[in-house]
Order: sequence, then structure tokens, then C-alpha cells
Amino acid sequence: MLSSKYKNLNDKNMNIKQINWIHVFLLFLTISILIIFTTISISLRPLADWANYQNDCIYSESIDTTIPWAVRKCNGRSKVYQVK
Repeated sequence: MLSSKYKNLNDKNMNIKQINWIHVFLLFLTISILIIFTTISISLRPLADWANYQNDCIYSESIDTTIPWAVRKCNGRSKVYQVK
């Protein structure tokens, strides 16, 4: 009785040779996208740090002056340009 029950399970669910290639492709695509987005986020971290520094600098410099002047000062171009 038990052997026929297990034989029936083997016939239905235990066929290892059948691979659903769509699921394999989707799994590969998901892992690839995860790796790509992780690489992008790691490479953009220095840019985010610089942007935070710029925001802090502009906020502290614009207390006494205008915002455009604070932006020029934080970018290292605080000298007045002369038109020739």
C-alpha cells in the first residue's frame, strides 16, 4: 500500500530532468539586475557625500549673503569676475 503511494508521488513531482527555462532566465535576470544596481549605488556614494557637503556649505554661507554668492563660494569661485 505504501509503495504504490510513493510511486505515484515519484511519477508526478519528482521528474528532475524537466527544467522550466523561463524561471531560470528570470532568476538570472533578477540576480543580474541586483548586481548592477548594487554597483551603481556603491559608485554614486562619493557623489552623494559631495552633494551633502555642498548643501551644508551653501546653507551656512547664505546666512549673511545671497544664495548665488554662497554657491560660487562653495564651488571655489568667490572672486568677482571682471568684464573686459
